[in-house]
Amino acid sequence: MKILLPPSETKHPGGGGTPFDVDALALPALRSRRDEVIGALVDLAADEEAARTVLKLSARQAGDVAHNRMLRTAATMPAVDRYTGVLYDALDAASLPAASRRWLGDHVWIHSAPFGPVGALDGIPPYRLAAGTSLPGLPALRRHWAEATSEAIAGEELDFVLDLRSEAYVALGPVPASTPSAYVRVVTEHGKALNHFNKKSKGLLVRRLAESRPRLGSLRSLRRWADGQGIVFRDAQETGAVELVVAE
Repeated sequence: MKILLPPSETKHPGGGGTPFDVDALALPALRSRRDEVIGALVDLAADEEAARTVLKLSARQAGDVAHNRMLRTAATMPAVDRYTGVLYDALDAASLPAASRRWLGDHVWIHSAPFGPVGALDGIPPYRLAAGTSLPGLPALRRHWAEATSEAIAGEELDFVLDLRSEAYVALGPVPASTPSAYVRVVTEHGKALNHFNKKSKGLLVRRLAESRPRLGSLRSLRRWADGQGIVFRDAQETGAVELVVAE
């Protein structure tokens, strides 16, 4: 099983890892697409004013432009530690034991805008790029990434994918129809969709999985595990989706 997570706009700065190595990332078939986005971001960052306009940053966020300028040489940290925000605060990967972190490395991809899906323990630098940004010299990110990412996922011949991404990142690389998958929506028991608790619940779910380290290869086996954990999944009206039911 693989779990697909969205990234976060907010990130921890710095990093104690080696300089960024694109060849070390998961899904190596995406290498050329990654190089194109990295090149466009680095080139754009050479003009701070233009970069702030394209990335919709204030003058106080100029440091994010500097991060993009140094993408190829910046120090790294594991992707699951780089991101902050509600989902990643709930996951709190840094506090997990080594065995649970290895489980994350084996089972979790985080879908970034500049690099595509990367492994949870893949080293990445700080950057600024959102899924909806249009970079000079490139097609819209959806057009740039979607087909190539779907093909790369298909090439992994996975038994099951649990998709916890936001819709914006699903658009950058839909799970191919040939790969069994389930898209998760977080709702209350009355069916009300949630926002803040959507992200928190997904982070807590992945933490519980990492702590338990189950061997799962299908939605049925995930549901059996969830039943034993007091976690409620139910069928959604949308084909290929399931609902994670949480208290309001």
